[in-house]
Amino acid sequence: MEFKYGGSETNQKTVLGHPSGLFVLFFTEMWERFSYYGMRALLVLFLTSSLLNEGWGWERADATILYGWYIGLVYLTPIIGGYIADKFLGFRNAVILGAFIMTLGHASMALEGATHWFFYAGLTLLIIGNGLFKPNISSIVGQLYKTQGEEKDAGYTIFYMGINAGSFLGILLCGYLGEKIGWHYGFGLAGVFMFIGMVQFYLAQKIFGKIGLKPNTNKSIEDTIEDDAEKLEETVEELVGGVSKSRVVSDRMIVIGIFAIFTTFFWWAFEQAGGSMTIFAGDYTQRVLEGSSATAFKIINSIIVIIPLGIITYVLSLLFKKTFSKFSTANIVLASSFVIVWVLVLWMLQNDYKTTSYAVAYTDVNNVEQIKEVRTSDPLAVGDVVNVKVNNKYEFYNPADSLNLRNTVKEGNLLNEDKHAIGYFFNAKITDLKEEPAKGLFWKDNTYASLVFENQKNEALQQRLALSKDTTFVAGTTVQLKLTQDLGYVSEATEDTVTAKVTEVKSSQVEVSASWFSVLNSLFIIVFASLFSKIWQSKYNPSGPVKFALGLILVGVGFAALAYGSSGIPEGAKTASVSMVWLVLAYLFHTLGELCVSPVGLSYVSKLAPVKFVGIMFGIWFISNFLAGVIGGWTGSFIDPISEEYGLSTFFLIFTLIPAGAGVIMLLLNGKIKKMMHGIK
Repeated sequence: MEFKYGGSETNQKTVLGHPSGLFVLFFTEMWERFSYYGMRALLVLFLTSSLLNEGWGWERADATILYGWYIGLVYLTPIIGGYIADKFLGFRNAVILGAFIMTLGHASMALEGATHWFFYAGLTLLIIGNGLFKPNISSIVGQLYKTQGEEKDAGYTIFYMGINAGSFLGILLCGYLGEKIGWHYGFGLAGVFMFIGMVQFYLAQKIFGKIGLKPNTNKSIEDTIEDDAEKLEETVEELVGGVSKSRVVSDRMIVIGIFAIFTTFFWWAFEQAGGSMTIFAGDYTQRVLEGSSATAFKIINSIIVIIPLGIITYVLSLLFKKTFSKFSTANIVLASSFVIVWVLVLWMLQNDYKTTSYAVAYTDVNNVEQIKEVRTSDPLAVGDVVNVKVNNKYEFYNPADSLNLRNTVKEGNLLNEDKHAIGYFFNAKITDLKEEPAKGLFWKDNTYASLVFENQKNEALQQRLALSKDTTFVAGTTVQLKLTQDLGYVSEATEDTVTAKVTEVKSSQVEVSASWFSVLNSLFIIVFASLFSKIWQSKYNPSGPVKFALGLILVGVGFAALAYGSSGIPEGAKTASVSMVWLVLAYLFHTLGELCVSPVGLSYVSKLAPVKFVGIMFGIWFISNFLAGVIGGWTGSFIDPISEEYGLSTFFLIFTLIPAGAGVIMLLLNGKIKKMMHGIK
């Protein structure tokens, strides 16, 4: 019996007009992307968060460099993973092994509190597992369809929607848990869904029949290459007539090289999303909303979460109807994952809806009663005694700095020019200097100063601070310190908490997670992908070089929004309260740019590369992505030096001008590149 689709008889049953196996892959990929993007959204935030907030307290530069290496290696390992699957494992075994290794990686990261080696083991396992998983699950999608054409293209479109649905939910839930509850909860949740995706795929894999098993050894790779090469030669002759085939091949190889160079510029800027843009979201963006603004955010957030999740749940129900009789256990596992997601989503939303701000009185570092605000979803009343965690942030203070010239000190309080308290001031003495690595930063020593000082009640206090590279303090030096205190409500008392008394019930508030802004990329892709697809299929479809140019220019426009939004932040400022509108605009333009570049990249490599060099060309392409990640992390590490000298706006202006300039160059080269493509569109 001849089947329409590849795979088993059950795979011939369709869901939304496509083989059922496509949706097995859809949900497997969705949970893998859930785990990948969920962890990625937390990485820099965790590394730069203070030790008191259970982070590692790294400098921003160190965090962005590590992030860049992680992103770069994630792009690089699929080259090796694809080769291993082709030669030894087969696609399905590679997917299962990769998913298992990534599950171990997430589990290791959830145990980061035990020792930093768990953290690094986790990152390593995630990189290796990704290399086995990522290229091979996409290959299985392609083999579900026996013919090329619109149906196969539509199948890939559905599959890529699974990628974006997973990244959306992963960033949303892992980010929320990590920032609000604890970092290890966010890392752990990513691992739970990676495990579910692996088990579901393993139990349902027979739906694919012989697809993705070990390669057919009856026909050698050399024979396959020779057959395909002959077909390519015939095609080349038809397309270019009298032009020599060697000239055509060399021209097209040059075009691939040009595209690889320009894609490096794009991803170099785009991947700032998890680095410098996450830092901007966490430290420079006004994320606390109250009153009508808080209500509007809660409603919008509910809509953008529940509607997509409802649609995906409906697709799950359709898959159930077609495959439950044959793969009941796999479907039950998949259903359990959706139960968990719905519980978490509803808990998150109701937690935000119930969050209220309260004024509480507590005793500060000078043993003076102060009033500060805390936010919680627990119902409190005036007079209640509650537990709060005091987050102390000490830093060296230079009164002669341009930022501080108008500040004054009164009774130990540091006041700005409007006479508002912005922290506490202390004269401290350095008693000891010691070189040792920061937590987890085993390859680099920091210099730590032990400090002693007194508060306004003449009580002795001690603190330990890391010195910057250009600081030349010696033991015995007297220095100035600035302390800022923030309060966080906790439901149960611990050794790190103090008591406070509720003095006033204030407005309904919500604090938007710093990681929340990263979900906008996935959301905008879901919203605009179909529109761009229609444009690419219409008479207005631009050439590949023009699409690339538009993508580069749009990513530059996104950073222009950030440059403008941060223009009012003084040089050297470590915090600010810029409107979140600028981040939303940045992610919008970056996503539009991504939608321009995505159809150009790998598609043109496969079309332009000679059969004998396809593997090499794909390798070059992924190496360019690797370089973009590593260089992007290294460039992002200059956020502090550049903002201290020239301002944060100048830092973002760099990411505006370079991609936009590259886009203009690509536009100027459009005609020449089109000729060198010799008929490939």
